[in-house]
Parts: sequence; structure tokens; C-alpha cells
Amino acid sequence: MKYQSVKGMKDILPGEVGRWQAVETLAREYFSRFGYKEIRSPILEKTELFIRGIGETTDVVEKEMYTFIDRSGDSLTMRPEATAQMCRAYVEHKLHSQTGGWKVFTIGPMFRHEQPQKGRFRQFHQIDVEVIGPEEGLVDAELISMLIGFLEECRVGPVSVRLNSLGCRNCRPAYREKLIEFLKGRQEELCPECRRRLELNPLRVLDCKSAGCKAVVADAPAAADHLCPTCQASFGQVRAGLEGLGLDYELDHRLVRGLDYYVGTTFEVISGKLGGQDAVCGGGRYDGLIAEVGGPDQGGTGFAIGLERLLLLSELDPVSDRPDLFLAHLGQEASFEAFKLGHQLRAAGLKVIFEPGEKSLKAQLRRAGKLEAGSVLILGPEELERRVAVLKDMEPDGEQRELGLDGLSDRVAEIIHGKKA
Repeated sequence: MKYQSVKGMKDILPGEVGRWQAVETLAREYFSRFGYKEIRSPILEKTELFIRGIGETTDVVEKEMYTFIDRSGDSLTMRPEATAQMCRAYVEHKLHSQTGGWKVFTIGPMFRHEQPQKGRFRQFHQIDVEVIGPEEGLVDAELISMLIGFLEECRVGPVSVRLNSLGCRNCRPAYREKLIEFLKGRQEELCPECRRRLELNPLRVLDCKSAGCKAVVADAPAAADHLCPTCQASFGQVRAGLEGLGLDYELDHRLVRGLDYYVGTTFEVISGKLGGQDAVCGGGRYDGLIAEVGGPDQGGTGFAIGLERLLLLSELDPVSDRPDLFLAHLGQEASFEAFKLGHQLRAAGLKVIFEPGEKSLKAQLRRAGKLEAGSVLILGPEELERRVAVLKDMEPDGEQRELGLDGLSDRVAEIIHGKKA
């Protein structure tokens, strides 16, 4: 029987991994400049965490989660996103006493059973960044500016920011009623899914992609016009912070996120290079989520970047997996000497390829070229008899030199490290 990967889940082959490593390495270095630390969390969580955290009527919970009952009878879910999980970790490990907020990021796979499309898969990967604790608007402004700076260093090309405020638990209910009243007046123009959402989760109607619903919500009341004084002040701080840094943004009163925990400042970053599904990443505040999962009533804000979509745009050079040295050998005695030499050179920090077996020197040099090795060290019966080895630089017009076997590993390591410096 021939086996294939599960639909929407793909292998990332060695030739591709260098690009992933480049982005992940940059993320770790870049976010650390702002005081963020990496966290690694389990793939599986109790299902109830996502139902409570994300929202029972969201598409993610209703349609997309990979959920199963384990042998202990517990309902477990493969994480569809990271924010609720980060909040669980924050509460479980009693981290609320930290001053300045808990600033973390995580990189890893997420799982949603949705239709695969360009840059979207059922097993996908995210960079997720969270700040838990402080609620000042400048925290959101710094988060957004940090995100834009990271995307610039990833060389993704021009992007734009969409910004909105969804209000808080104090002002959201009144806006919700106004939105329901408006939508009920044009209910027949909505798609069947949005008619269902109307009572359960009316803000999600603003996010519908159908042409009819888009036409309806174009005239809908805006949440930003119904903010309480606290939300107005916070959103004003966000805007002033971005403007103070010279960062452009577009106010989008129809912008909502697909997860129920979002309140207050909400944002998306989009690119014209992705077609209809133009969002590169998004995020916003989730004040109240910490309390919802059993912790203190504290604020939180963050964003998530889909790595697959980011890699469609990024022009970062991949992390190189080129070997420093290929060991070419002729004859059994030379093969054994090359085998030992490879062990010594790897201990000296070099990437060294040794391939056993009898092949002609021409074939081995061709193989070294295909691997893009920086240098080749040649050992054969003639070289062993004269107690030398030949080091060949594989660059065009590269130098070729003979080196004595005594202290050979130290001398080769010195030459190649010097070449790389």
C-alpha cells in the first residue's frame, strides 16, 4: 500500500527548511530586543480551554478543531491557536506577580480542519507573541510597531495595517444591541450562516466574506463610534503611538477577529501579494480572557503570524546547510583515514561529509559540487605514501594545496575557519 501525508498536512523537506530556519532565527533574535522570552507548550490541551477561551459559537470551535476522547475519557484537542494556551500557562504557573507584564513568544504547529488553500493548511505553523498584564494603549502601539519592524526585517515587501476598536465589556453590550437592531432590519439580505450568527454572535457578521453581507454591513454602525471614555482614551493612545513613530494605518470599522476573546484594539496586517486572502497576520487585546480561564482579571494583547503565509512573501536568504568540507578518498586505507579525520574535524566545529564506498575521484568531486561543499580534501594511495593530503577550495579559481598528515585536522580546521571568518 502506498501511503501519503494527510490532506492539508505536508512535509517540509530539507531544501525548504533553511528558509524556515532563517525566519525562526530572526524571530528569536528580534523579539528578544523587546524583552520577550520563548515558551514551548504542549500540542494537546483540554477541549474546555478552547471552548471557553475562543468561544463556543466561533467557526474554530464549531467546525475546525481536532478533538478526541483519550483512554482516560478526557476530551482533548490539538491546539488550533496559542493565545488561550498561553493564558492557561500564565495562570497555572502563577506568573501574575511579574512586574512589567509577562512577555512571551512561541513558534510551532497549530491544527484546524478547514479547506486547504494558498498558504493555509490543516497543520500550519505560527509565531505567536503575547503580553499579559499591562492595559495601556502604548503597549498595543509598541506591539504593532514591533510586528511591522519584524516583517520589514523578514523582507516581505510593502504591507499595510488595518486598525479598529471593538470596545470592552462595559461598552460592547450597547453596541451589540445597536448592531442587532440594524441587521434585523436587513435580515433577508444576509446569508444563511449570518442569519444564524445574528442572535449568537452578531459581530461575526461584520467579517462575512459573501458579497451580500459585505453590502449590508457597509452601512452598519461602527463599534469605534460607541466606545466608553476608557476605550476612547486607550484607542487614542494606540493611534497617537503609531503616528508618533510615523507608522501609517487605516481605520477599518468592519474589522473583527474570528475569536470571541478579542476586545478593544484589534488589527490586521495585509499584503497585496496574497490575493483575496490578504491577511499576513493579526491580533489585538483580549482583556478578560485570563479571568475566563481561572486567573486574575488582567489585560492581555498579542498577535499571531502564519509562517506558511509569511514564507510566501519573505525574501530572507535561507540558513545555509552547505558542508564546509567533503572528504574524497581512494582505496581502503585512505577511506579509513578519511573516516577518522571526519570525526576530528566535526569536533572542531566543521560540517564535514564522509561517504563510504568505492567511487572514482571524478565522481566524488562531482558529488562535492552537487552538495555545494566549500572545500574538498583528497586522500589516496599516492598521498598516503607521501604523508600528505590535498585540500582543494571549490570556489572558482580556488586555491589547491598539499598539507602534511601530521596535525592535519588542526591545520584544515584553521584554514576553513579562517576562510569563513
